Amino acid sequence: MFKKIATGFGAVAIALGIMMMAGSAGDCDGHCMPGNTLSEMLMIAGLGLAMMISGVFFVVVGSSE
Repeated sequence: MFKKIATGFGAVAIALGIMMMAGSAGDCDGHCMPGNTLSEMLMIAGLGLAMMISGVFFVVVGSSE
């Protein structure tokens, strides 16, 4: 049971982390200005990276049991 929960949570965290890193600039292709500042973009990208790394950890833990 824990294996399925950990693997599912990890997969969702990886997907959301990648989406956070991809959309961290928040500029909407230049049509809606202003976008995020550099510090906001780095913070969002860093949180996305942390979420993706924790998702990988949960997938590894779920597959090891």
